[in-house]
Amino acid sequence: MSKYKCIIFDCDGVLVDSEPIGNQVLVDMANALGANINLEYAYKHFKGNSMQACADMIAELITQPFPKDFIAQYRKESFDAFRRNIKPVEGIVDVIQNLDISFCVASSGPENKIRLNLELTGLLNFFENKIFSCYHIQKWKPDPSVFLWAAETMGYEPNECLVVEDSPIGVMAAKSGGFTVAGYAAHDYRNELGDMVDYKLLEMQEINAIIKG
Repeated sequence: MSKYKCIIFDCDGVLVDSEPIGNQVLVDMANALGANINLEYAYKHFKGNSMQACADMIAELITQPFPKDFIAQYRKESFDAFRRNIKPVEGIVDVIQNLDISFCVASSGPENKIRLNLELTGLLNFFENKIFSCYHIQKWKPDPSVFLWAAETMGYEPNECLVVEDSPIGVMAAKSGGFTVAGYAAHDYRNELGDMVDYKLLEMQEINAIIKG
């Protein structure tokens, strides 16, 4: 029997390979305003952050007035890019299809984004009624509230759950809530997750060994 009763997945970079797509749109929009940043900068500063926090950072990088509709325009352009290019994270479909414990998704993104990307990658049916968005509670990672809400709603204590995250901000949120964390590190080229996580995953299939103990 598994020592974990529930897996709480982050969405971007864990279930769906959206980070390169969304961050490239953000970089392009920021550079159109004179920010002069690249994708590496975006991964370092934006990954795992709330959209408002990203917008605030971009506003500090430019000299012209920050557009009031920046976030709305980002959502439109990124959703279009997701529709063209989004794919599930390698190996995740097989992992989810074979899980015999509870699971859900807890993300900093708005629910319409989560649902869109899960639908585009064929994952939505697995997560119906198990989607937890920071926007619903208006508290964002590194605050642990979204994970605590997800665990409580699913019927488990934090110590009964395994959180799967790919960003330092997300890991900090889960750890501060008392959760065990598996860090998906396939694209952690700068070893940012380091010793923050309890387990480091280079392939999603490694989750199977963790939950079987």
